[in-house]
Amino acid sequence: MSQDILSDVLRGVRLRGAVFFYVSGHSDWAAEAPPGKDLAPLVMQGLEHVIEYHAVATGSCWAGIPGGPSVQMSAGDVVMFPQGDAHFVASRPGLRGNPDVNWFANAHIEQVPLRIAINGGDIMQSPPPESSADTTIVCGFIGCDLQPFNPLIAALPRLLHLRAEGEGAWMATFAEHAVAESRARRLGGEAMLARMSETMFVDAVRRYVDHLPERSAGWLAGLRDRFVSRALALLHESPARDWSIEELGRRVGMSRSALHDRFVALIGVPPMTYLLQWRMQMASRLLLDTRATVAAIALDVGYESEAAFARAFKREVGQPPATWRRARDAAASLPMEQGPG
Repeated sequence: MSQDILSDVLRGVRLRGAVFFYVSGHSDWAAEAPPGKDLAPLVMQGLEHVIEYHAVATGSCWAGIPGGPSVQMSAGDVVMFPQGDAHFVASRPGLRGNPDVNWFANAHIEQVPLRIAINGGDIMQSPPPESSADTTIVCGFIGCDLQPFNPLIAALPRLLHLRAEGEGAWMATFAEHAVAESRARRLGGEAMLARMSETMFVDAVRRYVDHLPERSAGWLAGLRDRFVSRALALLHESPARDWSIEELGRRVGMSRSALHDRFVALIGVPPMTYLLQWRMQMASRLLLDTRATVAAIALDVGYESEAAFARAFKREVGQPPATWRRARDAAASLPMEQGPG
């Protein structure tokens, strides 16, 4: 049985990466990004949630959330904002940029990543020689679905800083390869950078889990618990099975009540509620990625009748499955307003 629940969830929420900017910073420089929900229609249409990240290639800088945490970054470091917060990147603390992204929406971009320079607070699409830059950064996005159910994103912090030292040496390699691909602009470079972004994100999550305090709660903490992780693995391996809390407890080696209490303490919901939510996420993926009928999807995710599935889906999502599918298909077919996608 596969115990890799994280991979299962990442597939289920349609994780997708991209690199759009190769940035050089000059003098006292600062850039500011609006919330991810405002960026999503510009950079990753069809996905609900966008996480922005920045990998420092040369030099150093500061990155943080206005009114929230901030960190100093060195060459090879990566910072990401899993909750999609508005944030800044600057040459020193206290500097702020302009969060207006109209220039990006109106840009005529033939190939990504887009090379830009920031001098003070001014953004230029025809940057000066890179050798004159104080700092160079590769910036990109990780997109995924939030609805109906994404247990991972809520379990991550607002700011995640990955240092390029010790076990984080891979981060420096990521920055180096991202810079090389950004400079070379070879065939397939955009796809290469996207896959590298996704790999970097997965590695970041694994490192975060490895350093969680012992008494942490949340979905990621549940992955480290002997009994809860076993229960999660069983539910993810056979989500269409007619599970009961009694059988699940017997399979993991706990009483019904003990498993229920332990699961709720770590995951926040009972096992059967989690199963329902995960079934709806699986169903949403099938609705978007296949042309299977609603009745067929209902059977695939563990419902004996289309009507029962439709009621459950509407309770969780707010719309019947067929209506939700039509709305998402229509949204995905809308043209992008310039900018890469």
